[in-house]
Amino acid sequence: MLKYFLFVTLCIAISPAVSCQRVSIIPQPVSVQEGQGDFLISQKTMISAVDKEDVKTANFFNDYLFKVYGFKLPVNKKKAGKYIEIATRKSTAGPTTNTYTLKVTPTAIRLNGDTYDASFFGVQSLIQLLPVQVSSSLTVPAVTIVDSPRFAYRGMHLDVGRHFFPVQFVKKYIDYIALHKMNYFHWHLTEDQGWRIEIKKYPKLTEIGSCRNGTIIGHNPGTGNDSIRYCGFYTQEEIKDVVSYATDRHITVIPEIEMPGHAEAALTSYPFLGCPGTGPYQVQQRWGVFKNVFCAGKDSTFQFIQDVLDEVLTLFPSRYIHIGGDECPKTNWKSCPLCQARIKEQGLKDEHELQSYFIQRIEKYLNSKGRQIIGWDEILEGGLAPNATVMSWRGEEGGIAAAKQNHKVIMTPGSYVYFDHSQVQKDDSLHIGGYLPLEKVYSYEPVPKELNEEQGKYILGAQANVWTEYMAYPSKIEYMIFPRMSALSEVLWSPKQARNWSNFEPRLQNQFKRYDLWKANYSKAFFQGKSQ
Repeated sequence: MLKYFLFVTLCIAISPAVSCQRVSIIPQPVSVQEGQGDFLISQKTMISAVDKEDVKTANFFNDYLFKVYGFKLPVNKKKAGKYIEIATRKSTAGPTTNTYTLKVTPTAIRLNGDTYDASFFGVQSLIQLLPVQVSSSLTVPAVTIVDSPRFAYRGMHLDVGRHFFPVQFVKKYIDYIALHKMNYFHWHLTEDQGWRIEIKKYPKLTEIGSCRNGTIIGHNPGTGNDSIRYCGFYTQEEIKDVVSYATDRHITVIPEIEMPGHAEAALTSYPFLGCPGTGPYQVQQRWGVFKNVFCAGKDSTFQFIQDVLDEVLTLFPSRYIHIGGDECPKTNWKSCPLCQARIKEQGLKDEHELQSYFIQRIEKYLNSKGRQIIGWDEILEGGLAPNATVMSWRGEEGGIAAAKQNHKVIMTPGSYVYFDHSQVQKDDSLHIGGYLPLEKVYSYEPVPKELNEEQGKYILGAQANVWTEYMAYPSKIEYMIFPRMSALSEVLWSPKQARNWSNFEPRLQNQFKRYDLWKANYSKAFFQGKSQ
């Protein structure tokens, strides 16, 4: 336990500002000033919340208390005795910065946010002031915190196409996002290996497309196939429930409907969506990129996608809809007479411009519905759709190019935020490949040095991607995201100049204890040293 020894040494040796013993919050707040004494939360402590949204935030705090410590507090509009106050200022004077102030004294805890989002974020800091030992009375150190996020977009992604995860775990995943002051959940719902969202106009998408007849064993291409039928999808009522759950936690759910590639589950369900003479189609049982994609030469393809999106829009109020756009082989388009006719008709140069036509046509449709598209950085090929936001995953180059064209960017480079990569160099657990230790995640800077100050404003933030080829169970998801999710939360929330590994490392010790309180699985690589 070398790192535990280092932690104790650091707490003794470094400045009191590190606050190892009393204040240990991830992500690091903008300003922390410790006071004298403590506030004691007992089962009789009252939460004062008047506004309906503040009551929801109080209920989240109460639910956390009950899950972890076994008791709840009374919620009332009045203030009596020693109390916890949650009161959003709702400032209308100029643009808000999602700033909150959390002031703890021996007689009261007062939380005031500029917005409802800010007040909710403040509760996450209050939660981290609670002891990491279960008790019926909780000591909270006196402190004044003034805090706001650096980036507007702080996200986590979850692929449910390769492996399906039940609603109960999706909600737990959303709670993890909330507890880290993140605010976007990117839900990857369609894939070659499974279509996971009910579309009532096209029932075969889930009757056929949500099931595959087996899954490879071992690392792709595999040592065999388990030949076990694998199924799963979310009903529209379940999706509404998840979206409502996330909204109550101030998290926006962004659905992803993949196009024009990663579409074989859809093609298997409705073969007319493919190019003439291609196929046969199957819901894929192995991982990788497949040549069967949506036909770009058929108007019926676009009508199908528009119909699907119409139903998606009724389920997801998000301004953004993710339409994929990555890893689309052009083999079938090159030999398809309909696609070639489309290229000629539209005056396009090649199949890359045909993909751009495809994306721009869908973008126009979604814009007409008041929505904006996000696409992976391949949507830059052949010309970027006018209002698109680019999610840069193949390094940062796509994001840099998009920002220089005055397009909004979300950074997701594989080398820093792909949590399907191993946290240790020699991992007994099966994974896709690659090595991404905690320290490297923490070192990430989402605004590339190649951008000037004005261009840098187009970087909305970043997210970690969790691709699930080799994650079949919730415990494996947790093992892969923790503790790296905590490191990323600080990258996206805290001021750049406040980030310091030697400061983060001792705070992480308390965070491991919180994982235990949450009964979450997590990687122990941190304790094994950097060279493992």
